[in-house]
Amino acid sequence: MTDESKEIQAQKREMPEPYEGNRPVPWIVILIVAGLFVWAIGYLYVTYQPVPPEYGDQRIAADFKSASGSEGGKVDGAQLYAAHCVACHQATGGGLPGVFPPLAKSEWVTGKASTTVQIVLHGVHGPLTVEGTTYNGLMPTFKDKLSDAEIAAVVSHIRTSFGNDAGEVDENLVASERAATASHEAPWNGDEELNALK
Repeated sequence: MTDESKEIQAQKREMPEPYEGNRPVPWIVILIVAGLFVWAIGYLYVTYQPVPPEYGDQRIAADFKSASGSEGGKVDGAQLYAAHCVACHQATGGGLPGVFPPLAKSEWVTGKASTTVQIVLHGVHGPLTVEGTTYNGLMPTFKDKLSDAEIAAVVSHIRTSFGNDAGEVDENLVASERAATASHEAPWNGDEELNALK
């Protein structure tokens, strides 16, 4: 017996490769699912009852106003701080060492109110020294994001929180500072420009 015939006999002894046949979903299952779907749609249609507003939680549209203080309400500086500042300066106002400067006991916060307003209005980039430590980062501008009342509220919040007792800022000061530097487009260049505002 030759090698070739041995190989052919060995191949004949092998079982064929298994394969998976086609097993369609039974029609009865399809009909049951379709029937349940039609019944559910019909049930929702027949039993739907609009809920009267008095069954709600008694909130009105004014309850959903933002911290902007529109409609004559007082602007919440703490809420604005939480929305715009807490990611960098942290909830305690302590910042992140070596990355973001602290607001607690910062000379830029507790010093001249107009300087703090200018920092919030236009932002800061470049080296900035806070309590003897130099930070080199970028603080965004808020002049186009926040109104005068909102900036006054958030500046007042940081000047009276975190152990600071520098006093509040009013909307008129923010408006005058905004007008005085209306042509200033870029963020303040750290210590170099801000020292002149002290």
